[in-house]
Amino acid sequence: MNHLQNSIFGIRMAEKAYITPNVLRWARESARMTEDVAAAKVSVKVERLIAWESGTSHPTIKQAQTLAKAYKRPFALFFLPDIPRDFQPLQDFRKPGSKALTTSSVFMIREIQQKQAWISEVYAENQEEMLRFVGRFSIKDQPKSVAKDILDTLGINPFSYKTGNPIKEWIDAAETKGIFVSRTSFIHSRLKLDSDELQGFAIADPLAPFVFVNSDDWNAPQLFTLVHELAHIWIAETGISNEVTPEVKHKDKYHPVELFCNAVAACALMPEEFMLEVDFESFKSSKEVFKVAKQLGVSSLALLVRALNLNIISLPVYKKLKAQADRDFAEFLKNEEEKKIELKEMDKQGGPNYFLLQLNRNSRLFTQTVMDAFKGGFIEATLASNLLNVHVNKFPKLESQLYK
Repeated sequence: MNHLQNSIFGIRMAEKAYITPNVLRWARESARMTEDVAAAKVSVKVERLIAWESGTSHPTIKQAQTLAKAYKRPFALFFLPDIPRDFQPLQDFRKPGSKALTTSSVFMIREIQQKQAWISEVYAENQEEMLRFVGRFSIKDQPKSVAKDILDTLGINPFSYKTGNPIKEWIDAAETKGIFVSRTSFIHSRLKLDSDELQGFAIADPLAPFVFVNSDDWNAPQLFTLVHELAHIWIAETGISNEVTPEVKHKDKYHPVELFCNAVAACALMPEEFMLEVDFESFKSSKEVFKVAKQLGVSSLALLVRALNLNIISLPVYKKLKAQADRDFAEFLKNEEEKKIELKEMDKQGGPNYFLLQLNRNSRLFTQTVMDAFKGGFIEATLASNLLNVHVNKFPKLESQLYK
């Protein structure tokens, strides 16, 4: 019986959990959780938690289990003799001065890293072919060239979407080509993701590239973020992003990779040949701008900024239309807040479909891959459940969402 088995066997014989103090502290700190918050999770004073982390006293089994759940770590990990090797932090491409990553963002990044590591290892064992588009370009190339390659590879025609839901078409096309796309705005009801802190991130693995998009926004900025993160895959730059926007002021404060990926997203979503056919100078109101923007799945602001950057709209006309668009957007935000209130009421009555939310969070491609592995007997029920965040007896309900 090894050290870990001895320790776990020992806690069954006693009330106290004889955890490794520095591992307990590491688990809290890596979750970006303060001592006060962690102590509140187990209803003890901060001094008690500090004593556990210093080894002068020990938590009960139940308290240690509660902390393991709060930190999103396996309970058995607390009994390892030393701090385990963890996932490396993703490169931070965010604007300097951005909010520090909080617990919600850390948990989301770690969750996707775990999924990505598992699927990449499976593909490697199966000797799957590497995806040639990962790292095909670099920031030394022209954004327009990268954008065209993304459109050609995914088979996307931004001039003519087949449905009124461009972001779904982009996600479906990306996953068809082997790119896993996760989209959510929460870990659970009490841990929500802040879009100011984290809009998206990409893991540019040649076997199993993963893209995450924070859905705590309306569809147009989500689509811009998605294509921005796809650009990260095409130049093999793994990292996290925020303030993903077509309008960038003080460009010297942004990472060159972010500026490049913003430019790629603008080129892909609003191709120059399309933009040149639009007579922006004749537009009398922002309603005409919105009509064109909606056709492309982008915001009115994104469309106007793109037109200005291409020198196909004069600065006075841009300023006039942008002022109108800003007023329209303020009204839109007001309506969105009212919708959120209505959604909260809906939550009390049952809320949105839990399994659809989990499907989007896991990625449809990842869900299908795990389900196939489980049904084929290649992985056990516990692993499948952990990977999908769904109990095995609920798999049929999750799977039913795949075909809707």
